[in-house]
Parts: sequence; C-alpha cells; structure tokens
Amino acid sequence: MRRRDRLDAYLDDHGLAAVWFARPNGFAWLTGGDNVVDAANDTGIAAAGYDGEELRVLTANIEADRLAEEELPADAVVDRYPWYETDLVDALADRSPTPAAADVNVPGFERVDASALRQPLTDADVEAYRALGADAATAVEAACREFSVETTERAAAAALTGRLADAGVRAPVVLVGGAERAIRHRHFTPTDAEIGAYALVSVTASRDGLFASLTRTVRFNAPDWYDERWRASAHVASTALTATRSVGRAGGTAGDVFSRIRDAYAETGFHGEWRNHHQGGAAGFDSREWVATPECDAPVQVPMGYAWNPTVRGTKTEDTWLVTRDGFECLTAGDVERERVRAVSDDLSLAHALAIRP
Repeated sequence: MRRRDRLDAYLDDHGLAAVWFARPNGFAWLTGGDNVVDAANDTGIAAAGYDGEELRVLTANIEADRLAEEELPADAVVDRYPWYETDLVDALADRSPTPAAADVNVPGFERVDASALRQPLTDADVEAYRALGADAATAVEAACREFSVETTERAAAAALTGRLADAGVRAPVVLVGGAERAIRHRHFTPTDAEIGAYALVSVTASRDGLFASLTRTVRFNAPDWYDERWRASAHVASTALTATRSVGRAGGTAGDVFSRIRDAYAETGFHGEWRNHHQGGAAGFDSREWVATPECDAPVQVPMGYAWNPTVRGTKTEDTWLVTRDGFECLTAGDVERERVRAVSDDLSLAHALAIRP
C-alpha cells in the first residue's frame, strides 16, 4: 500500500484533517528527506504533514529554501514561519487544519503511532534499504580489517564512524568490545582498552530514515570457548529468522517469535541466556520498530526488515534481513568470509554470521 493510501485510511479511521511528522524518521518516511540539524534533538527542524490532498512541510524561514532545494519532493508545499516569532510546535498548533495528529507533543493534537503506519515496507523502501545495508556492511568490514590487537576500542569506533560517514551514513550506535570487556558486558560502549585477542563490533547505521544493524567479530586469537557459543547464537538467530517468516505468513505476533527464540536457547544448552540481552525485532524507519518480548503483541508483517541479535556470553550474531512471504535477503551481508547453515525445514533454514580476520 502506498504511503498516501495508508495516510488517507488513517485520517478517515481517526476522523482527522491532518497528520504531521516532525521526528526525523517520520519526516524521512513521508518525504524521503532529512530534517536533522541538531542530532541530539528528537524533533527535527521541520514537520511534514498530509491533509488528504497535499504533502505539506512547515519550517522556520531559516530552513525553508534549503529543504525545498535539497531534501523535498517537487510537489511538497513549503510553509514558513519567522524563526524569531514562534517555534515548530506552536506553529503547528496555529497553522494546521484540525483535528490533527502528530508524532511529537502538540497542544490539542492526538499522538500518531507512526511505527504502525511505516509497516510493512514499500518497494521503494526496500531499494533504499538494500543500498544502506550494502554501504554499511562495506564500511564496517573495511574498518575492521585495519584493526590490530593494540587498537583501542575508541580508536576502532572512530574508524568505523569515519568509514560510514564517507559512505553518507550516520551511525547512532557504535559499540566496540575487546576481549576483556566483550565477555563482561552486552553493551560494550568503547573505552581506551585495547582490542586484544578478539573484538565484537556492533553498529546501527542510518540513511534516508532507515536503520540497519549489524555485528562483526574481529578475530586474532579468540578464546577456546568462542566457537561453541557463536554456533549457539547463530542457531538462535536462524530460528528467529525462520520463525519470523512462518509467523508473518500466519498473521502472528512478536510474542510467537519470541517463544521460538526462547526454545532455541534451551536447545543449544544455554537455557535462560535470553534474559541477559534483548533479542531484537522489526527494523525499518527505527532501529527497532518493536523489540520482541514474551508478551509482545506487535504484528509480524512481511515484507519487513528484521534485525535479530541473540547473544551468548562473549558472542553476538546480528544482521538486518528483509523477510518476505517467500524467503530472506540479508541486507547487511557484506563480502567477508561467511558461514551459512542451511537445512530443509522451516525450523532452521538459514543462519548467518561473520568473522573478520584482518
């Protein structure tokens, strides 16, 4: 279903005259453009709206010409307000037809569930996602090949961020855990510690409003226990992926997939390990449109991006996949040596993880 078709249905179902998106991922979803100037702000410098007829963008006079020239489709109607008289939220409240909804807090407006509107992905979304995933994987793997045992986690993170920036990709998440810290922590924010025998590198990359997540292992002399634990995490990832397809085809929920994930951990001998880190979920115009939990009732939709990220202490498996009714496509496959496990049943049809040896 096209974006405007979804928005028309939303306006009709909720009895609204307009709906607005000022958060960067919502703005990008509707316009294909970028409304970010200050990345620390959850609200961008412009709001994109739809009133049942036209795509409209509201922004301060400072930004209007640049957005029209560089970020917006030709049919967008740009409405500007003087930056010194008001702010974006108050301008929306004053200028939008009502009743209205927005993805930020606007007095008198309803709050729109933008995530539900963004699912499933459209054909255009998929093409942009393929490009993002390929560029992100190439950049991450190129940076990883330059690491040594003496490289610090912070230096590795800087190299990753730089490679991604060169590819026109933002990196809201860059985690690097060397041998000492990857075994102790699941979220290894970079420090001055050296990588040592091996490192886990986890990145979430963003462009055109889409988010792709991937994890790579950089191995020099990994511990003896590494392969067993990695195979266990790969088994869980494979199970999550095949469960996503079967549950999506059946119209099930994230909780249905999670139950399969929990069973997969037990099958590997790491019963209960799922409690130590979230397992991932749907991905698209957010790093996770939802995160699976035992009771999560979010619908599993296809075609859609999914980033499952199971961990077994000291190891992690993560890539972003396009899941359709017919199969899987790894959007962040990259080009390094990879191990793929294939079987004939829907219970375990594909596992995917990568280890980089510089």
